[in-house]
Amino acid sequence: MEQDKPEVAPPVVAVLAAPSPRVVWLRRIIGPLLSVGMLCLALWALHLLARDVSYHEIREYLQHVSRPRLLLAIGLTTLGFGVMSLYDRFGLATIGKTLPWRRVTLISFISYAFSNAIGMSFLVSGSIRYRFYVQNGLSTGEIARLVLYCTVAFWLGLLALTGTTLLVVPLPSGLPMSSWRIALASLLVAIPLAWLAAGFIRKPFKLWRWQVHIPAPGTTLRQIVVGAADWWLAAAVMYVLMPDRLDAGFGHFLAIFVIAQIAGLISHVPGGLGVFEAVMLAGLGATGNQALAAPILGSLAAFRIVYYLMPLCAATVLVLQREARGLHRPALWSPWFNNLLPSFFAGLTLVSGAVLLFSGATKALPHRMEILRDVLPLSVLEISHLLASVVGMLLLILARGLQRRLDAAYWLTLILLISGAVFSLLKGIDYEEATLLALLALALFPAHKLFYRRASLFSGRFSPGWILAIVAVFGCATWLVMFSYKHVDYSNSLWWEFSFHQGGAPRALRALVGAAAAGLLFALAMLIRPQRSRHVPPTEAELQRALPLIKRYHSAQAHLALMGDKHLLFAPNDDAFLMYDTEGRSWVALGDPVGADEDARRELVWSFLEQCERDGGWPVFYEVSPADLDLYLEVGMNLMKIGEEARVALADFNLDGKSKKTLRGTVNKLTREGLHLEILPAQRVPEFLPRLRVISDAWLGDKHAHEKRFSLGAFDPKYLARTPMALVWQGEQLVAFANLLLTDTKEEASVDLMRFLPNGPTGIMDFLFIELMQWARQEGYRWFNLGMAPLAGLTNRRLSPLWNRFGALVFGRGERFYNFQGLKRYKDKFDPEWEPRYMATPGGIAVPLILANVASLISGGLVGVVRR
Repeated sequence: MEQDKPEVAPPVVAVLAAPSPRVVWLRRIIGPLLSVGMLCLALWALHLLARDVSYHEIREYLQHVSRPRLLLAIGLTTLGFGVMSLYDRFGLATIGKTLPWRRVTLISFISYAFSNAIGMSFLVSGSIRYRFYVQNGLSTGEIARLVLYCTVAFWLGLLALTGTTLLVVPLPSGLPMSSWRIALASLLVAIPLAWLAAGFIRKPFKLWRWQVHIPAPGTTLRQIVVGAADWWLAAAVMYVLMPDRLDAGFGHFLAIFVIAQIAGLISHVPGGLGVFEAVMLAGLGATGNQALAAPILGSLAAFRIVYYLMPLCAATVLVLQREARGLHRPALWSPWFNNLLPSFFAGLTLVSGAVLLFSGATKALPHRMEILRDVLPLSVLEISHLLASVVGMLLLILARGLQRRLDAAYWLTLILLISGAVFSLLKGIDYEEATLLALLALALFPAHKLFYRRASLFSGRFSPGWILAIVAVFGCATWLVMFSYKHVDYSNSLWWEFSFHQGGAPRALRALVGAAAAGLLFALAMLIRPQRSRHVPPTEAELQRALPLIKRYHSAQAHLALMGDKHLLFAPNDDAFLMYDTEGRSWVALGDPVGADEDARRELVWSFLEQCERDGGWPVFYEVSPADLDLYLEVGMNLMKIGEEARVALADFNLDGKSKKTLRGTVNKLTREGLHLEILPAQRVPEFLPRLRVISDAWLGDKHAHEKRFSLGAFDPKYLARTPMALVWQGEQLVAFANLLLTDTKEEASVDLMRFLPNGPTGIMDFLFIELMQWARQEGYRWFNLGMAPLAGLTNRRLSPLWNRFGALVFGRGERFYNFQGLKRYKDKFDPEWEPRYMATPGGIAVPLILANVASLISGGLVGVVRR
């Protein structure tokens, strides 16, 4: 609404130039492309290093690893994860928090089991820690400090152990870095020593924009010791699985191991897959040595199973058990878990698809094939092998649908998991992977309520990361086929060979082509889906569709859709709609979805996000209420408080008391001067528009202002003719007007345009507000909405988010640019109840550009940002 002090100010930001779509696309894709490129290089290096090794030799070594060695490796892994819990234990002590040891150990185990297997340890383990620690009373800032402590300890221990080992143990002469071992070792040791020495200074230093506080020497020493012990135990796990013929002591092996781990971490390939193996083979002198390469590759596979896969499976079971208990305790069920579980199931589905593809790329165990030969026709085995790989590819695709909470993806995934388990048994009695698929299906089955969206599988867009992940899994499966059957000479007739014992290579090739065909067909269907949305103003028919929803909605601000300057996105059955406009790359929705159907409103948020994703836009929800924050939290958006909205409870409103003396005097004075209020029905508004135009132009000229838009109405005849009008007369002269926004439910009344003659009586806006509130109370309305006070209620405390601190600073000292405090004081005269309003954004580096786009959108362009 407009008045002496304008109603809404756009966010105070610097106007920044948005990067071009090509630059943004390159930024999104360059990281995944580098990871896939590193994976391809690692697989090619493995191919060269192990060109004389057969898949059967590796499997034979795995089958003959002794039970005592396996038990020792499992014991050392358990001890290693126990040491990892010290990261969190000491980190919590550093930030002054105490939690039960059992709980800390559980959270640490789950976070490291996932981050070790998936990679990107800072992001993955940090996200998991946040989900669990926030339920244990830790704030966002405390969790960030804890994650930073653990990450620093992780790297300090690795660097200290690597540097010390290289100083003591010489590297093989064949390695590229062997000639500058001492220099590298000195540099690696110097980093943790410098960090330790800096702790004695106790004075923070500035690193670019951040102020760095070095911990005390005792804390740093604990970080180094725990980190080094963690990596030492990881190396010991692999060492006990190594073949006896390996002619290297533990010191020499440790040097190669830590270098290989650093290479894997730097590559950003999940789990360092391929990179770690290639460096280990080269470092241990297995190049061209078939007798040594096969056992080393077998021990590497065993290490992956014991140190990565087994903890990952155990952590998965623990998470599922924890969430299953949460299903029986709805009070603990929150938007945070709603956001976590679909992504969790999506990740497990992705892993299950990869397992099926990798299984289809390798040869079945001979003794199991003998059993199948006696009980199963060859045609059933061939079809099952082909379909298992097709199911694997489809699971990779459906994982994205689960992440988007699609109902269709949920049911198809359940069907395919059960089908994949059956095909796994029929193609080679692979009961291990059948059990994995069946367990995932059992865990997924009771979680149907999390997958509530009825949208099409083809409606969303696959991000570059998802596409490259699917391509990477398929590429690994292709490499595995080539590696497993490199002893088989290729010929065109190979495709048409069918046999129980000699048909492994043809089956793998056909399965690979079947999986590729399934993926290509889905990609083709995505390519021929409807083109980008065309943004056109709403038609009269669309406004009439929205009108019943607007009248029944609890907030009168929904009437701003009738301006016709915002695009309307309707739910499938017209149960709800969302109004939005675009500026730059920002797609800004005004307010919450309008409608009474909660499912339709939730689906609209998802549909809006997917539409933004298809068109490369940033989704933004401006001026959203606290009651609907879960709609935005569960889709992973960030919230920024942008101000507070004032609402007057009309049942308690009156002009009695000392605090209302000034208002009471103003109303009495203007009444004696002949001012009175008239409520004009909407059908009579057009005949008064010429007189209202004169008042509006005079008001704009006096304020040296121009028409705003988006979150405010403008003087548009079509818009004003849709709602009743409040007129203020002084005798026969019309001196002020305001268009009324009224809900049919009598929940709320409000105004939008409020304009008056510059030479009119003093206090005319107070008179108009008071008269309207009294009229609305008599008509049975519960609330009168005075609109939002920008930046009100933001706090400038040390641990407050940066946006809150900046907003509070502008609110307190920005009177030169906008009357922030004056607007709030003006509305406080009416004793309103203040309710916070938020903006939901994607977060990240796009936020400053989003704020600039929103400011431009409200002000009618970049010029309007810097003028009234």
